[in-house]
Amino acid sequence: MAMAMTQQRESNSSGGSSIDKHLDSGKYVRYTAEQVEALERVYTKCPKPSSMRRQQLIRECPILSNIEPKQIKVWFQNRRCREKQRKEASQLQTVNRKLSAMNKLLMEENNRLQKQVSQLVSENGYMRQQLHTPSARATDGSCDSAVTTPQHSMRDANDPAGFLSIAEETLAEFLSKATGTAVDWVQMPGMKPGPESVGIFAISESCTGVAARACGLVSLEPTKVAEILKDRPSWFRECRSLEVFTTVPAGNGGTIELVYTQTYAPTTLAPARDFWTLRYTTTLGNGNLVVCERSLSGSGAGPNAAAASQFVRAEVLSSGCLIRPCEGGGSIIHIVDHLNLQAWSVPEVMRPLYESAKMVAQKMTIAALRYIRQIAQETSGEVVYALGRQPAVLRTFSQRLSRGFNNAVNGFNDDGWSVLNCDGVEDVIIAVNSTMNSNGTSNPASSLTFFGGILCAKASMLLQNVPPSVLIRFLREHRSEWADFNVDAYSAAALKADSYAYPGMRPIKFTGNQIIMPLGHTIEHEEMLEVIRLEGHSLAQEDAFVSRDIHLLQICSGIDENAVGLCSELIFAPINEMFPDDAPLVPSGFRIIPLDSKPGDKKDVTTANQTLNLTSGLDVGPSANNAAGDASSCYSNRSVLTIAFQFPFDSSLQDNIALMAIQYVRSVISSVQRIAMAISPSGINPAIDAKSSPGSPEALTLAHWICQSYSYHLGMELLRFDALVGESMLKHLWHHQDAILCCSLKSLPVFVFANQAGLDMMETTLVALQDITLDKIFDESGRKTFFADFAKLMQQGFTYLPSGICMSTMGRHVSYEQAIAWKVYAEGDYNNVHCLALSFINWSFV
Repeated sequence: MAMAMTQQRESNSSGGSSIDKHLDSGKYVRYTAEQVEALERVYTKCPKPSSMRRQQLIRECPILSNIEPKQIKVWFQNRRCREKQRKEASQLQTVNRKLSAMNKLLMEENNRLQKQVSQLVSENGYMRQQLHTPSARATDGSCDSAVTTPQHSMRDANDPAGFLSIAEETLAEFLSKATGTAVDWVQMPGMKPGPESVGIFAISESCTGVAARACGLVSLEPTKVAEILKDRPSWFRECRSLEVFTTVPAGNGGTIELVYTQTYAPTTLAPARDFWTLRYTTTLGNGNLVVCERSLSGSGAGPNAAAASQFVRAEVLSSGCLIRPCEGGGSIIHIVDHLNLQAWSVPEVMRPLYESAKMVAQKMTIAALRYIRQIAQETSGEVVYALGRQPAVLRTFSQRLSRGFNNAVNGFNDDGWSVLNCDGVEDVIIAVNSTMNSNGTSNPASSLTFFGGILCAKASMLLQNVPPSVLIRFLREHRSEWADFNVDAYSAAALKADSYAYPGMRPIKFTGNQIIMPLGHTIEHEEMLEVIRLEGHSLAQEDAFVSRDIHLLQICSGIDENAVGLCSELIFAPINEMFPDDAPLVPSGFRIIPLDSKPGDKKDVTTANQTLNLTSGLDVGPSANNAAGDASSCYSNRSVLTIAFQFPFDSSLQDNIALMAIQYVRSVISSVQRIAMAISPSGINPAIDAKSSPGSPEALTLAHWICQSYSYHLGMELLRFDALVGESMLKHLWHHQDAILCCSLKSLPVFVFANQAGLDMMETTLVALQDITLDKIFDESGRKTFFADFAKLMQQGFTYLPSGICMSTMGRHVSYEQAIAWKVYAEGDYNNVHCLALSFINWSFV
């Protein structure tokens, strides 16, 4: 018994010594302050040192000599873990603050909506009572929930007291719209609030003019937000200029400013707008910052009276932004834009553009909030750089492209523009500017002084049943469908100061290939900045091995099909391959604006799918009465397309360049009309009585031949409905689940027809399909298999191809389980093969 207790004590003693030894050599080590400081210094430079680096550290730091390398490794592991935990905790705190602020905003919005419901119920009861009281009906006026802004002329603001009185009145009206029920706000279609959304958006068309409202959370201080919003030309792409003429300090520490603003017209079919407004910036008693604004009546023409005829004076009803500081940093923003854009001054067909609250919301209210968030992300370093360019530089490029295009579309006299063909009957307007440099600025260092000037060819037309986002995407991805690369080469060479520059540019052959290189995009990808390389080669023998590629700087926006009221744009300008930050830009491009219908407007009941030209014979004013004006009573599914192309020219060749520009823009218009017909919901459907390609039979006939030949060769029905004839057969073939394509039997086989699945598989349209050759869709293995079976196909009339891979026009791989190829004969003529048909079964993108 005593021996057992002795052994137990020895065992405990042995176990204790082993534990002590483990504590001495393991991770449970107490470090001195000097040792921790030495390790922290290394951690800041190298958080994850290698084994050799740890041994070197022990040798170089005597105070760490009594610590083993394994212990050093454990310390760095723990240090990285603590750093990660701190970062995660900080991120969670940030997310929690954001959600708390958003929750507060949503609760306030809910309370406001409840007040609005109560008000509407009260008004409804009042109206019911009035309807049952005859004497009251005779004297009662109309009831409008919107605040009506009294008119104040500039004479009312001659003294500081008059300024302050107008400013306080503007402030009260703005706050009643931003946080109250002065306007009947309804949620912006397609814009649902949530933790990841930009904000809460609402519109109203039931008030005087059109109004839009946005609420959101940004990680910037209130003063910075106010500074950004007041600099309207930096974020509002249609703002041409903003000048502050008078600044008066208010007694409560705020400032009152008299502001003159000019905005661009978005299309050639309408004049531009200008505004005289009083802007009031103040801090409320609760610490909230407010910037509010209202128009002043008067006939002031602005700084340049000579150009006043190009503007229509529009009105800003009480608008502005309320900026509330958030606990823990950041701001909650309420923005209201309430405008009367004087729709009477434009052709009737264009009036929806000036009566749409959705358009105001997209262009101004939502754009302002998105821009603030973009600046916030750039400030915090969340934006990824591209090609070594700072985000601010890339943003400046986008702004310059947009401003240059707007200058070309508007052609203001005070910028030096003058119209050449001013008789009003030309479909393409030619304007010349001999004074403006290629940056649209007065900086002589960036100007192209050896040119005679810049010539602009522009036109506008009405599109029906064409989704703007789809058309812009097509124009971006299939440039060869509408562009003349030789004209692009001319513009590009004119901006290059080398031996091949205009007018001695050497001939170039273009392959039609374009490579898109992204530079940057906005936070929600609503706008993309990219460089386009058009591949070309010189035809001169001495330059046979020298590439003559064209490079374009391009912005593309509005390609989201779900966005409501969004303008779609594709704007580009020739650049050098290594373009500097101040590279000269001469932008050209396309802008498509949906003509949204107002509640109660007559819906589009026309069956015509044509693209109408609106640039000839349009009267401005309420009495417009022509063919286009008559059609304007149907606004549904319509949009206006504006095209503007700019060309630098030498003064001695102005007439030649003008003629070339007119012909080029007309060819672009023709191509866009053809594309629009193909991609419209009705135009892409082959059920319309049109030919799939020149020289081909009508779609109904070709569908009958395809099905009849399939049954002749394979002994079974392609559609499994042998009773189908005419349009029903075409409809079932068009919606067949397998991708069916037909190609010609020329020396270079090209596709002449495809059903909807075939177009989806190839990621193209009926128009672009005719530029795709048969050999391009297969990979190397597929080509070998197809050509190996080609003789069998021609002999027996059909063949089965095994599973394989083919390529879409966008470069994506498409797999299919099986393919069938067969010869298509004209009805009853089995001696002449019209084309080959291919059916890809169970295809999918890899």
